[in-house]
Amino acid sequence: MLRDLHNSIKVSRAISPTRAADNTALTGQGIDMQGFYACEFLVAIGTVADADATFTGEVQESTDNSTFTAAADKDLIGTEANIAFNFGDDDEVRKIGYCGSLRYARLVLTPASNTGNFDLSAVCIQYA
Repeated sequence: MLRDLHNSIKVSRAISPTRAADNTALTGQGIDMQGFYACEFLVAIGTVADADATFTGEVQESTDNSTFTAAADKDLIGTEANIAFNFGDDDEVRKIGYCGSLRYARLVLTPASNTGNFDLSAVCIQYA
């Protein structure tokens, strides 16, 4: 049987394309991991207008898609430093994987020192 990438993955919106101009955390939607071994979050960074803005990321997990906690480092593929970025990282892409045992996962990106606009979005690729 031919296994191709197209029929072996599911792609979901993690964080809708957004333009923001403050330090409010961008909390992604919960991704249902039932039937999947792991997922990869991809963050597409657009333009970051503020000259000293920084952004940190966290992968969170949940059993009920309601109460989320930080995923353990052992359940990440890569580190959360992989998805951190700053004002000099326009038009780049970051990634981090999740392979934990809880049913739901989500991505949270938090800006600091941001008073200018920034554009970004994130998708989640799940695989069995």
